[in-house]
Amino acid sequence: MAIEQVMMPQLGESVTEGTISKWLVQPGDHVNKYDPIAEVMTDKVNAEVPSSFTGMVTELVAAEGETLEVGAVICLMDIEGTGEKKESSLQEASDAVQSKPAEETETKAENKARYSPAVLKLSQEHNIDLTQVNGSGKGGRITRKDLLKIIESGEVRAPQQMAPQPKADAPEKTTAQAQAKPLVSSMPGDISMPVSGVRKAIAANMVRAKQEVPHAWTMMEVDVTNLVVRRDALKEEFKKKEGFNLTYFAFFVKAVAQALKEFPQVNSMWAGDEIIQKKEINLSIAVATDDALFVPVIKQADEKTIKGIAREIHELAGKVRSGTLKAEDMQGGTFTVNNTGSFGSVQSMGIINYPQAAILQVESIVKRPVVMPGGMIAVRDMVNLCLSLDHRVLDGLICGRFLQRVKEILENISADTSVY
Repeated sequence: MAIEQVMMPQLGESVTEGTISKWLVQPGDHVNKYDPIAEVMTDKVNAEVPSSFTGMVTELVAAEGETLEVGAVICLMDIEGTGEKKESSLQEASDAVQSKPAEETETKAENKARYSPAVLKLSQEHNIDLTQVNGSGKGGRITRKDLLKIIESGEVRAPQQMAPQPKADAPEKTTAQAQAKPLVSSMPGDISMPVSGVRKAIAANMVRAKQEVPHAWTMMEVDVTNLVVRRDALKEEFKKKEGFNLTYFAFFVKAVAQALKEFPQVNSMWAGDEIIQKKEINLSIAVATDDALFVPVIKQADEKTIKGIAREIHELAGKVRSGTLKAEDMQGGTFTVNNTGSFGSVQSMGIINYPQAAILQVESIVKRPVVMPGGMIAVRDMVNLCLSLDHRVLDGLICGRFLQRVKEILENISADTSVY
């Protein structure tokens, strides 16, 4: 017989850990290779994890709600084609991934010292002494989540300023554990709601983005009267012919993709000692549900027509709301466009989708009186475009030119503009 280990997969380029939100199998269940065995949640996606083998599930190593690093064992499987010594082999495999209490004491220091690249990078950027942190990972290993808790608590200290280790007879606590929860008074009638795993993941990613990225902001006002006229003239015929809506947002996404092709510096990422200018223009679009926000990706958006972009927006939004969005739908984004205008916002400043260098908020289109050339006043359809940028990668000059180009493309839409 052969016992194989199923590992936590990497569900995104910058994803270092995932949470088992739900097991889809139980010990004793037979599964085929690629059958879904668990639902895993990260700060970027909810995805089903497929089985790596055909065989029988023998043990669920990770519990529901448990967060594990990429590559950690989540379950054991008895692979088909073998038959004898099942119990003894299973015990050996289980021992290999779950240390006995006595062994934990001996290996804890060793595991703690094996820091992942993400942990090392975060500790260096925030001057955290890793030797003074007690990890919550297996065998005391320090995870990125441990450091984010410390950073969020405001108790980050330089190595020479770290508090002494607790005495041998005192219970060990991380800095985050020692920090009391925010004191929030509760009154009769108040409702206490536990923070869901999705919300925790979003919170951790937002904290990381704000802690690591020096945000700057700029906004530009755009006259989209001609865009509104063109879209309204096409929408009914388009819906009958194509079966999905032609939205204003598709025009904005196309304009952004075209401008990024002309200003590739904006389509970049910070990588510590270098800036990576991405060749492909893959646009992340924010899609909200009642309790979460997801950012699926329109791949190679610059090569698609307005119709093609509208179709992808329709399909990706449908996947988010039906819970069928896959990990690959979330990967590869190089720039984010957020349709904040869909709920009436007229001005907002987005938090950058790490590790991208910028995010553009497309606000609500509103009718306003505008002074036209020659001094005449006319009612026009106006929209604000709000850009948040990583000031390590981008400066105001290049971002101003980029936004000016987006504005020019949108304002020059006419009755001759094709969506095909």
